[in-house]
Amino acid sequence: MTDSNARKTEGRGRLYDTVLDTIGNTPCIRINHLAPEGVTIYVKAEYFNPAASVKDRLAVSIIEEAERNGKLKPGQTVVEATSGNTGIGLAMVCAAKGYPLVVTMADSFSIERRKLMRFFGAKVVLTPRAEKGFGMYQKAKELADANGWFYAQQFETTANATIHENTTAREIIADFADQRLDYLVTGYGTGGTVTGIARVLRKERPDTKIILTEPANAQIVGGGHTQERNENGSPAVSHPDFEPHPIQGWTPDFIPLVLQESIDNGFYDELIPIPGPVGIEWSRKLAEGEGIFTGISGGSTFAIAMQMAEKADPGSVILCMLPDTGERYLSSPLFEGVAEDMTEEETALSHSTPGYHMPTA
Repeated sequence: MTDSNARKTEGRGRLYDTVLDTIGNTPCIRINHLAPEGVTIYVKAEYFNPAASVKDRLAVSIIEEAERNGKLKPGQTVVEATSGNTGIGLAMVCAAKGYPLVVTMADSFSIERRKLMRFFGAKVVLTPRAEKGFGMYQKAKELADANGWFYAQQFETTANATIHENTTAREIIADFADQRLDYLVTGYGTGGTVTGIARVLRKERPDTKIILTEPANAQIVGGGHTQERNENGSPAVSHPDFEPHPIQGWTPDFIPLVLQESIDNGFYDELIPIPGPVGIEWSRKLAEGEGIFTGISGGSTFAIAMQMAEKADPGSVILCMLPDTGERYLSSPLFEGVAEDMTEEETALSHSTPGYHMPTA
């Protein structure tokens, strides 16, 4: 007999022509155990995208815009500088569409990111961590100029904020139709998410406060120093307020042109710094307390959402962006202290029954 209360699914009612058609429409999930009483927190889980991060949206937008305007020719090599997620998204998109991809990346970012991009068929050119994000950025430009490759330019392209205006923001508007939405909390890498969403929320949900966050030891927006730029808007120098931080994917060592739109137009209501170790702690709490598996950037954003929740009015509703999955942080500080072999407690459990013990050394 079928249990009428058992969980069921009905399918999406459609077939997909390409994996790229599955990008977007990520769910907003309620936090049931960690949120303080009287305040509702949702997280927008961008790891439901096919390559498991918010940057899948950006990647497909860059490539398809370049196809439409003729800047990207059939079979042409794509090159981009990335801390990982954009590169992984581009690797998926380029594999699906048949473009070779070369990414440049500082050697400080997690090993998993390199392997994922190479698994999709991309080539990964590492740059010295001492040169920071500016170094990998300049290397991508060198390679593009020397070889006639298409340079994706995620930090400057209009395709970045536009995809979030057309998809991410529209999803939020639809999901919170006739519902309260008092706060949106997000970090930034390129700034595309906050800029694109803010374009829409400022017009259609003007009462929603937008909270931006950045690493406490790399406050390149909060520090107040203007970014020096080249004529095309690209960074001319590394930002003086940058320091290396553990929140991979956030805050390169320059203020991207895409983010500058949010700064210039007052697209956020409050800027709150967060120490990387606190973000790591909250990523672990989300996994253990809610079964939600996100990376250090997601944990850092959620930490700020929790800070807002503690001081928000009763009945407030908060939406927190979770950019990616925790699986691409296995070699990072996020997993420090997570045992590979059995712990003493696990060994004791094993020996609490008579059979199937692991051999002793």
